[in-house]
Amino acid sequence: QVQLVESGGGLVQAGRSLRLSCAVSGRTTFITYSMGWFRQAPGKEREFVAAINWSGSSTYYADSVKGRFTISRDNAKKTGFLQMNSLKPEDTAVYYCAVDTMPRATMNRDDYDYWGQGTQVTVSS
Repeated sequence: QVQLVESGGGLVQAGRSLRLSCAVSGRTTFITYSMGWFRQAPGKEREFVAAINWSGSSTYYADSVKGRFTISRDNAKKTGFLQMNSLKPEDTAVYYCAVDTMPRATMNRDDYDYWGQGTQVTVSS
């Protein structure tokens, strides 16, 4: 079975940076999978943050994070990343990584087949 584990979350001051990692394990061909990051604040729906296709040649971002966040991946290490710069208090949420067995990037939550447990990111003002 496929397992995803997020790491790198924590408590930071506004304006600082964090880098989240998503390690993928199990008998899966990660190199052909697209992946994405979503976040969910208390009392709110899980929302799209960023996505990347299998090769890393195409990326997509929510308007709220454009210019501040960067999604990337290392297929050899079966790991995805989300670099978060210039963090704002409104970025506070549990961040989830997910993979889609299809190679094309997608912003649709329902397209993703596997999800991690999430990692908490808290940005103080």
